[in-house]
Amino acid sequence: MEYRIENQARGVRIIAGDQAKSRRQLLNQLIDIAQEAGFEEITLPCIEPSQVYVDKAGGEILNQMYVFADKKGRSLCLRPEATATVQLIADQYFKGRKDVRLWYFERCWRYERPQEGRYREFFQFGMEVINPSTPGVRDELLALAARMVALKTDNFEVNAGVKRGLDYYTEDGFEIAVPSLGAQKQVVGGGAYRQGIGFAIGFDRLMLA
Repeated sequence: MEYRIENQARGVRIIAGDQAKSRRQLLNQLIDIAQEAGFEEITLPCIEPSQVYVDKAGGEILNQMYVFADKKGRSLCLRPEATATVQLIADQYFKGRKDVRLWYFERCWRYERPQEGRYREFFQFGMEVINPSTPGVRDELLALAARMVALKTDNFEVNAGVKRGLDYYTEDGFEIAVPSLGAQKQVVGGGAYRQGIGFAIGFDRLMLA
């Protein structure tokens, strides 16, 4: 069940009851798959310097972000996605470490027109391999993503070579779409960047699949 309260901000939800239970069950299944594959949890901050995303993802993403100044005038934002932060962590803490496997489940925020399957506050389940040294990591990640989508539906399409919209990708990425979701059919997006490779699942869209 979803609740709405008077003057609630657009694109956000209050989730309870059976719907909350179903979401928790799906999340637990995703976590089990990730941890069986050797991934460990990482929790990321909700608030970041906005320049992090301009530097990593490109200036275009600034128009989609919730940006504000703190009391000292520094430009901060609500995190619009997680991979840019993972890259910063990789640069500072994982140099010299190979095959660091991380999973996360985080809220993200983007100022976009709300519609079914697209919210201003949304959830991502992601998996990242930092400094991969073993062959076949891309194929492994794509197989894991497909396995996760198959928890909800067998009717999905895999595109193993697609241009991703964020500047930090260093080669063609991959996507998984569920055609029955219509305009919001993309459920998984991923690819390689300088420090590693990973993907994120739009958890809210996967729930609708």
